[in-house]
Amino acid sequence: MLYTGGMTKARRNASLNLLFRALADGTRLRLLNLIGEREICVCYFVEVLRASQPKISRHLAYLRKAGIATARREGKWMHYRLTIPKDEVAARILHETLKHLRKKPEMRRDLARLNSASRAAKVFVDSWDPPPARMRARRD
Repeated sequence: MLYTGGMTKARRNASLNLLFRALADGTRLRLLNLIGEREICVCYFVEVLRASQPKISRHLAYLRKAGIATARREGKWMHYRLTIPKDEVAARILHETLKHLRKKPEMRRDLARLNSASRAAKVFVDSWDPPPARMRARRD
């Protein structure tokens, strides 16, 4: 007979330990605040937090290791989003932390800078889009 009750508790403690370590850093809290609502490219983190790309990437790797962030590659860019832990206790802790962060003025400033940067990027990209097919046909 195999007893696994202690292993489950040990895994939960390891999960909570990683979560609390991830939440113990100001930069990681700012990153979590930014990805709390949507997926974001690393380039925006660098601009919004005014930090170097290696520093941002190191902290994002820590959040991934803690199981609270997920990444996907698009070309040469990495995009990050929040991942809710499977452990109910860890999920509640993360939820309450994010709720608290949204109330802090410095976190609101970060979100405002993110919104401004993403709007500016959209305007830039839209200005480079080719004209619709019907307009190209008229000019040809």
